[in-house]
Amino acid sequence: MFKTTTISESEEIIKKIKEFSKKYLIGTIIGIFVFGIGGVYATTYIQSNRITYDHYANSMSSTEVQGAIDELYNTCFPPKSPTIGDTILDEVPIVTTGGGLYKDEYENRYFFKGQNPNNYITFNNEPAGWRIISIEGDGTIKIMKIDSIGEMAWESSNINDNNWARPATLNTYLNETYYNSLNSIAKKQIESHNWGIGLVKENNNDLANQINAENSKKWTGKIALPTVSEYIRTNSNITCNTFSQYSDNYYTCKNTTWMVNNDAWWTLSPCYKGSYLYVFLVNLGGNIDVSYNGIHNELDVRPVLYLSSKIQITGGNGSSSNPYILSKT
Repeated sequence: MFKTTTISESEEIIKKIKEFSKKYLIGTIIGIFVFGIGGVYATTYIQSNRITYDHYANSMSSTEVQGAIDELYNTCFPPKSPTIGDTILDEVPIVTTGGGLYKDEYENRYFFKGQNPNNYITFNNEPAGWRIISIEGDGTIKIMKIDSIGEMAWESSNINDNNWARPATLNTYLNETYYNSLNSIAKKQIESHNWGIGLVKENNNDLANQINAENSKKWTGKIALPTVSEYIRTNSNITCNTFSQYSDNYYTCKNTTWMVNNDAWWTLSPCYKGSYLYVFLVNLGGNIDVSYNGIHNELDVRPVLYLSSKIQITGGNGSSSNPYILSKT
């Protein structure tokens, strides 16, 4: 049973706590909080539900006592600002059918799926020029440029190596030439991140295993491309979850993902086929494919990057006419 405490005694407890907070190091504050909060909480908040205070006589209310404790708590454990990912998750409902935001069943991520979900965002002063691929477990968001920045080879040298981290020609171009073309605010908004660049198999329907294969090798950097499994996971038709070169459900699959843009473009994911090294691409019809010219063929390049979790969204609802707007810091 808790001991009943008068308001004057409660004031004295709070006074002593504040004196300690000024006089001693933060370690002492935390120690007092951890070991003493039970008693302070019991003698103030719990008893405030049982005792009627004379506000005129004591010049203090029970809510003021609790407020002093809350202030100490917030000093020891400052509240964290919501991440950019938190903001979107708070505003956008999670769906399980049709177009919209889905919780991923394979990783701690959320994907925008379907032909035209509200995932448009303004970045680098390009109104609605980018779209959100996913909201990551660390609070960052992964975005993809809608339009190609041109046709380029994944590897322009004579080297037959589909290792993105080597670095590949396209890796160097995106993280040097293209990165340097961005405005100063955009550069600060990009977060260097880990990317899965592991080899994946062609004509394999085990999506979980293929995701593990992608993540078996990592590269850390600012700008890259979407992985082949991410392309699959933006499709709202579950029967399209396949690495097969030509899906039997082709005409449906091409109309149930927003990533299709009627042209062939590179992914980040390397593929082993026979004695030659390839990289997966998405062909002009929306099918997963490999280039007959291997990594030296020139295809569309659509940059992908992670936005820092510290950025805030200041407006918009994600539609093409009202895209998400980012804060400038």
